Amino acid sequence: MSDSSSSLPIGKLSILLAVLQEHPWRKEIEKELTEQGCLFTIGRVGAMDITKVVVAMETAAKNNHIIDSQSYREVHAVYHAIIEAIQGLGRGVFQFGDILRTVGLTFAIVRGKMEGTVKHNGEWIAVCVYGTIGAPKKGFEHEAIGFGFNHI
Repeated sequence: MSDSSSSLPIGKLSILLAVLQEHPWRKEIEKELTEQGCLFTIGRVGAMDITKVVVAMETAAKNNHIIDSQSYREVHAVYHAIIEAIQGLGRGVFQFGDILRTVGLTFAIVRGKMEGTVKHNGEWIAVCVYGTIGAPKKGFEHEAIGFGFNHI
């Protein structure tokens, strides 16, 4: 993966990082992110309250210095990427807690340059959430994934 001409985009790397968190390939993804000069963090969150999910992910981005917690622009960017990822996870509607649905998620947050055929100035933030969603009873959940992407 280290050949810069064949480097993967940060969005795809964030998805792979979230999905492969407990797989040996995770180290290859982390190596690629480091070689590209990206900042990244991974974590887990489980809750019925969507606010707790958002706060956990935003806090991880701040505590791991993915974003500057004193910069409104950076906090705002990660917030929107998180919301977009959760909308994908919840099929477009925030229906957690109130209708007795819970999530158990692994998340990856990646910050870096966006490569492509068109020159994009500045940095971007990619958020991927992967895990289970369903009734708060063991065996009543299913896999789900969500992805968000925003410019900083």
